[in-house]
Amino acid sequence: MSETEFGAAPRISVVVPTFNRRASLHRLLTALAAQTYPTERFEVIVVDDGSTDGTGQLLASLRTPYALQAISQANGGPAVARNRGVAAARGALIVFLDDDVEPVPELLAEHMDAHDAESDPVVIGPMSPPANWPRPVWVKWEEEMLQTQYRAMLAGEYSCTARQFYTGNASLSRARFQQAGGFDGSFKRAEDVELAYRLRDGGATSVFNPRAEVWHFASRSFAAWCRTPYQYGRHDVAMGRDKGHQAFSYAAHEFHDRHPLNRLLTWLCVGRPPLVVGAVFVLRIAALAAPQLGAPRAARFALSGIFNLLYWQAVSDELGGRARMWRAITMAVTTHLDVGPMLRRSGGRSCH
Repeated sequence: MSETEFGAAPRISVVVPTFNRRASLHRLLTALAAQTYPTERFEVIVVDDGSTDGTGQLLASLRTPYALQAISQANGGPAVARNRGVAAARGALIVFLDDDVEPVPELLAEHMDAHDAESDPVVIGPMSPPANWPRPVWVKWEEEMLQTQYRAMLAGEYSCTARQFYTGNASLSRARFQQAGGFDGSFKRAEDVELAYRLRDGGATSVFNPRAEVWHFASRSFAAWCRTPYQYGRHDVAMGRDKGHQAFSYAAHEFHDRHPLNRLLTWLCVGRPPLVVGAVFVLRIAALAAPQLGAPRAARFALSGIFNLLYWQAVSDELGGRARMWRAITMAVTTHLDVGPMLRRSGGRSCH
């Protein structure tokens, strides 16, 4: 739609990729109508990435107090959808939101305030678990990992970095996004952190604003959750090999900080698929049983073990076997011994 149809150009463009989440998308769009930031100063661009659940009909029927633009495309993944949304945006500031979040009323005002206080930053806001939201133990584990990162940043244990760039709730100037070249559509996972490395290399500073909060109504099956670390592992190798990013180097250093049993499990199983499958099966049973037995820490340990195993199995597959994986880990550590303390201070990306 043209600027004439919408009126004067807004300051903020909210870009939302969506795929087959009609109900949660409706919740998000309804919440955006309650923003304290003036509705005439922001627009919302929803890119329907090939949904088949009636999302298109919902978008066509909605009447919102803010300018809403709906774009439909064949399924191409969130990176392609977000690029399409930014290409249609008119605001100088882009706010990325996922379709399964609900923003607090002050969200857009907080993103704008953070940009007004800094010189062209990348702003990251927390994705918090809503109260009384039923979700499986593996989703709760994800939430706990994220909250651990947020608390550490607030405590000053490490600063916000490219590795915390989760596009479920983040903002940056449209000019900086375009200068970096946007998302790489070949990445179906970790496309946000890959872009964040390029933003960092272009001089962007990451800022965490705890008041720019969304409630994250996360829901995924165990199989979908297991795909996450596997995809991260393959993409971290690709980022280092093909683009010179440091994702794999960070992971190699952090591996040596993992619990000894976690490292032993990796050494025994990775590169031996039947052992990985068996270990995941056993650890899943433990993760499900532990909370019922009053042992939540055991559940967290089991899920961390699964995540770690699947991540390193992916690295092994991408590099061509366990021997090459161990050589790559050794090389990453022994050739960058001086950066070990810095890596621990910089924080780590878990999952989202």
